[in-house]
Amino acid sequence: MLNILILGSGGREHAFAWKIRQSKLVGKLFIAPGNAGTSQFGTNLPIDVTDFEQIRIACIENGIGMVVVGPEVPLVEGIADFFQEDPSLKPITVIGPVRAGAQLEGSKAFAKDFMQKYGIPTAASFTVYPENLREGEAFLRKMTVGNPYVLKADGLAAGKGVLIIQDIEEAVRELNDMIGGKFGKASRKVVIEEFLEGVEVSVFVLTDGNNYKVLPPAKDYKRIGDGDTGLNTGGMGAVSPVVFADSKFMQKVEERVIKPTIHGLQQEGILFKGFIFLGLMLVKGEPFVIEYNVRLGDPEAECVLPRIKSDIVPLFEAVGKGNLALQNLESDDRYAVTIVLASGGYPGDFIKGKKITGLEGLHDCVVFHAGTGTDVATGDVKTTGGRVLTITSLDYGLFEARKKAYENAARIRFESAYYRNDIGLDLMNYRPK
Repeated sequence: MLNILILGSGGREHAFAWKIRQSKLVGKLFIAPGNAGTSQFGTNLPIDVTDFEQIRIACIENGIGMVVVGPEVPLVEGIADFFQEDPSLKPITVIGPVRAGAQLEGSKAFAKDFMQKYGIPTAASFTVYPENLREGEAFLRKMTVGNPYVLKADGLAAGKGVLIIQDIEEAVRELNDMIGGKFGKASRKVVIEEFLEGVEVSVFVLTDGNNYKVLPPAKDYKRIGDGDTGLNTGGMGAVSPVVFADSKFMQKVEERVIKPTIHGLQQEGILFKGFIFLGLMLVKGEPFVIEYNVRLGDPEAECVLPRIKSDIVPLFEAVGKGNLALQNLESDDRYAVTIVLASGGYPGDFIKGKKITGLEGLHDCVVFHAGTGTDVATGDVKTTGGRVLTITSLDYGLFEARKKAYENAARIRFESAYYRNDIGLDLMNYRPK
């Protein structure tokens, strides 16, 4: 039996715990640090995801044979390298790339250079440093008038480092502010990018560095408000499958994006073992890469993992052994709709510690905890974050899956709870342009 450690504390990690616990190959399951929901499937460990030494101790003490890394920060900081370089940890399978591979997410400039080098379709761009700031301003002013200006902080900025600006003078000011430290170290470099008009879709790939499996695609909803209005968030909902990501489109993605990406990593000498998240834009029927991530998305994981019928643990074991081609990945034909319940005020200031009720008596759904904790004194489940819970329902029709998800979301209560009312509505009404 395999003892597994999941790193992270959000809805994605709860979804991993839920899916992994279904496997008969698993002995003990640990989640660090976890949340109130993950404790239903394993043992939560009060360890920060970047405290590599404490993670090392936990792995040795608990006989861990596999570590599944949920969030991006420990990957960018080199947790896979840490395991490879420690003789006592090296036999442990780590689902997540080494630091060099994690730069696909950790550095926008690295990702753009990589895509251009290996002919992967993406928007035209220019990377700005303090030394070439004036050239960056000139690049902005030469861009197509009438299109928004896109500025991306090079490094990780907790989802806040991308600005889409309508006015050229405001764009120039923001570029100067970013280079001047608006997002700290993350914006020491800034990528100016051509604005692409289209529809977004997320495609997820699991790879052992040579072979790969394509997971069900999904569409997430980043803005806080209905109709994609308001501030960007970590994600307010997701739907899978996506009506326009048909077999013809996915074949283009595989040939033009996935295969060149795997080939490019090989050419760079990067053995990538884990997830590649492709943030794509469908532009006039063609896929363009907006961004890479090096882990499953959140809340997309809560939408995609319930659609995977295969045991996920043998897939992960095959990633470690380099024989993923021998495994099959079977997907559920049903639609999955995921609704995020957030704290009022998110993504701005919000109050934690609100009691959550209504979790009992739900039907035809799976609830994944994201920002929750358990009150030691009362046993009550309380809010601890901005995104609190996700509710996923499945059905053979998108309308029916949406209906179930929203009916269950409405039964859950905590003070100032908020959710979008239009998740999946655009896909129900989608017409190709």
